[in-house]
Amino acid sequence: MRKLLFTGAGVAALVSASCATTTQEVRTTGDNQPTASSAPAPKATNPLLARWSGPYGGVPAFDQVKVEHFKPALEASIEENRREIAAIANNPDAPTFENTIVALEDAGRTYNDVSTIFGIWSSSMNGPEFQVIEREMAPRLAAFADEIAQNEKLFQRVEAVYTSPDKAKLTPEQQRLVWVHYTGLVRSGAKLDAAAKKRLADINQRLASLYTDFSQNVLADEENHVVVLESEADLAGLPESVRTGAAAAAESRGMPGKWVITNTRSSMEPFLTYSSRRDLREKVWRNYVNRGDNGDARDNNKLITEILKLRAERAKLLGYATHAHWRLENTMAKTPERAMALMEAVWTPAVARVREEVADMQAIANKEGAKLKIEPWDYRYYAEKVRKAKYDLDENEVKPYLQLEKLREGMFWVAGELFGFSFTPVSNVPVFHPDVRVWEVKDKTSGKHVGLWYFDPYARPGKRSGAWMNAYRNQERFKGDISTIVSNNSNFMKGKPGEPVLISWTDAQTLFHEFGHALHGLASNVTYPTLSGTSVARDYVEFPSQLLEHWLSTPEVLNTYAVHYQTGKPIPAALVAKIEKAATFNQGFGTVEYLSSALVDMKLHLAGDKTIDPDAFERDTLGALGMPKEIVMRHRTPQFGHVFAGDGYSAGYYSYLWSDTLTADAYEAFTEGKGAYDRDVAERLRKNVFSVGNTVDPAEAYRSFRGKEAGTDALMRKRGFPVPVKNKKAN
Repeated sequence: MRKLLFTGAGVAALVSASCATTTQEVRTTGDNQPTASSAPAPKATNPLLARWSGPYGGVPAFDQVKVEHFKPALEASIEENRREIAAIANNPDAPTFENTIVALEDAGRTYNDVSTIFGIWSSSMNGPEFQVIEREMAPRLAAFADEIAQNEKLFQRVEAVYTSPDKAKLTPEQQRLVWVHYTGLVRSGAKLDAAAKKRLADINQRLASLYTDFSQNVLADEENHVVVLESEADLAGLPESVRTGAAAAAESRGMPGKWVITNTRSSMEPFLTYSSRRDLREKVWRNYVNRGDNGDARDNNKLITEILKLRAERAKLLGYATHAHWRLENTMAKTPERAMALMEAVWTPAVARVREEVADMQAIANKEGAKLKIEPWDYRYYAEKVRKAKYDLDENEVKPYLQLEKLREGMFWVAGELFGFSFTPVSNVPVFHPDVRVWEVKDKTSGKHVGLWYFDPYARPGKRSGAWMNAYRNQERFKGDISTIVSNNSNFMKGKPGEPVLISWTDAQTLFHEFGHALHGLASNVTYPTLSGTSVARDYVEFPSQLLEHWLSTPEVLNTYAVHYQTGKPIPAALVAKIEKAATFNQGFGTVEYLSSALVDMKLHLAGDKTIDPDAFERDTLGALGMPKEIVMRHRTPQFGHVFAGDGYSAGYYSYLWSDTLTADAYEAFTEGKGAYDRDVAERLRKNVFSVGNTVDPAEAYRSFRGKEAGTDALMRKRGFPVPVKNKKAN
């Protein structure tokens, strides 16, 4: 999920904030690209600077946007925002909530709109021409954010409102808004002296450039390092759906008659699962895990070393022991130590489960006469054989029932049952690519417009891999009833025209996961945009999305929307029973793959200002943890975009596990009640979690929903691990 994090509505800093189902994850350009013209286009001729117009409260004019519009639009919107901030900071009247905090909420609207579309192009339309502008503007945008955060007069006014006795007269939401603005500025260096502010700004500008280089390097390796399959023999073991996608990928690259396995997770995983060609499995695997780590001009190791140094220096400037302590201060975990305690509690049983999984796989390999020891490129292949042997469940048996469009309809139905939403396709709004489609969301009962949902499902050149959610516009009420615009973005492989796209069970879970983020935005019902939708603590934002994954496997969804793409018949009850029985299958692999990345992330950022060799640190840390040799991190350090393409999930990748403690416990509220569609529980969930944004402390919000804190018991049950006799609370 890519979103805008605000110190105020006019202090927008673009960050990558993607999901665990994402690779975070850019295109090769030469080192001597021409610099785009700096002459700003007149506002009337630049569609990025025009107020969003048209239906639904206005929509982005995507069809009019050209790459050359971005730089002049960013420059002009920065100047406009600069004037707005100056007016607030230099107001001769005494600081009040209205003339300072509310004024900040209303400032920077043009800049926010331009930055939003700039972010969309960065993640979804990132061609060579755009990358030139992206590299130039990244440090300038960082400098502008610091300019506002370090504005002494502005901070004095915000601080005056924060410390005023009159604050007690404000509503709880208004008090929360004051706190968010004040703490955001303090954490951005507002209280530093002039020299420290200057150094902080220099650090942030350099980091912005490094993040851009990191992202573009990973994208280049994803686009330029593919595996070409030349003959039918190379396709051994692959189901028709994988063959079709590989043929389409080859066709799009001008190689008709061949097949291409692209260097993205959506292409890699099914190949490793089904290909009986061990030599090609290893080739595809190495291609994927070595992104950003090939010792060439696109190698990310030196960038990571510098990023870590600068983050450590920044944390010290701001008064924190490490970058991890700075990042976690306002999260649910509060401290790195609490996050580490949770991860370590889960790591041990997860590794133990991996040992069992590997033994099962090795037994099958031995029985088949394969003279091999299970290696990382074998894991998915033999895990699938174990699944079939243990549970009589073959994913190829399930996949014909998982049509992308039917599952999308199923998601809409779930949203209607839980939140009372209806979805209607619309064609009267512009899109940035022909693959993108749009739906209007309404309240089923009242017919009131709720927002728009954009869907961009397919992989293409210039689009980063993975899956994520965007908020193009946040819901708000303080300047009229403004509805939200959200999107879900995936990287499914397009098949032949007119043929349904079949996806795996894991991909179906990802689809529901990202839709959970979208529902978090659509259900928002707050006054101020800074507090709206998914603008919550990093280790809380994944809770609503992970929770929605549970509804995929409900009989109501499977019986109606999991229908065979040829016969139209619903998935057989016997097959559903097998899926349920195998629910905790391979949880050792899934947990260790993820958790190793989260632990390395945290340990990198607890290392302080030491000079880090990323490859060596990764190797040594995993060795000390007892990482099973048959598994590699879900995101190896040189391609870990969550952490090094921005600050978004830096020292924060643990968040998915923290959120899942809430997820597991929250779903048990439904199962303890009348089931997955218990309307009373759903209403409590909407009222206390999905609709409140950041107007309430997340721990308080969760307790209001559940009536208690979430321990780790439900998490262990969900993953099929032993429940310890004693465990610490998760929040």
